[in-house]
Amino acid sequence: MRAVTKTVLGLGLAGTGVLGWASLVERNAFVLRRYDVPVLPAGTEPLRVLHLSDLHLLPRQRAKAAWVHSLASLDPDLVVTTGDNIAAPDAVPALLDAYDLLLGLPGVFVLGSNDYFAPKVKNPLRYLTTNHAKGVGTSERLPTADLVRGLGSRGWVDLTNRRDSLTVRGLRIDVAGVDDPHLGYDRLDRVRASASPEADLTLAVTHAPYQRVLDAYAADGADLIVAGHTHGGQVCVPGYGALVTNCDLDTGRVKGLSRWWPGAGGTPWTPTTRAPEGAAWLEVSAGLGTSPTAPVRLACRPEATLMTLVPRG
Repeated sequence: MRAVTKTVLGLGLAGTGVLGWASLVERNAFVLRRYDVPVLPAGTEPLRVLHLSDLHLLPRQRAKAAWVHSLASLDPDLVVTTGDNIAAPDAVPALLDAYDLLLGLPGVFVLGSNDYFAPKVKNPLRYLTTNHAKGVGTSERLPTADLVRGLGSRGWVDLTNRRDSLTVRGLRIDVAGVDDPHLGYDRLDRVRASASPEADLTLAVTHAPYQRVLDAYAADGADLIVAGHTHGGQVCVPGYGALVTNCDLDTGRVKGLSRWWPGAGGTPWTPTTRAPEGAAWLEVSAGLGTSPTAPVRLACRPEATLMTLVPRG
């Protein structure tokens, strides 16, 4: 009996330790990921792209805001944000302060579900089923218009179901973005168009990397697709990885740099190692935050990404 009691107590203490690490330490252990992505024409100078996603910012999260504010010292050429910026009705001013120096640089953005609706308590086991999206969009509305106005007034381009073209360091960058596919707000019919041969780079942006969006972008000839939403799985198994992606993307592409092409998400999934020539590059950020109702990260540090775009080949 004593052995059983010791085992139970040991497991309880271990579980408490893991929870403490995930909730107090790792979710605040911000890290910058760096990738070289060969998507530019030959002879082109490298271009530095900073990708931010899923801050889920609350006004009291000063350490996170300060870390984001410090990223301006990286001197990126372009900033991309892929949604879920805020987590409370009063968070927009804090977010704009965190982004302040970055807003002076060229930037583009799309929105996520938590830019529209405040988070609410859910059964975490739901994320292991196909019912993970149920109930989204039924909680308190957030000041989305204030968020969009704040980002747009400083020059960042709103890619909510629209296309545009930017010139960054002499390069023509054609950009396309959709509203949040997790809510079903995406309107691909408004952004579908074949990549122009006149563009130096075709960049496609989405909050949630659902296959229908990735397939459309890749079929249209996007060079680079950027997404967030997955939180990298958020609670991962050390040595194994993510259990879920919170969308229909495979766990092998839940974060980091991989390749995507139409049909890559078939059954079974086709890994990046079998990518055909001309496949798009796909970068999925594990993001910088969590929902306030599930403030834990395990084996999945919060992150921002600095991509150095370099010539192909």
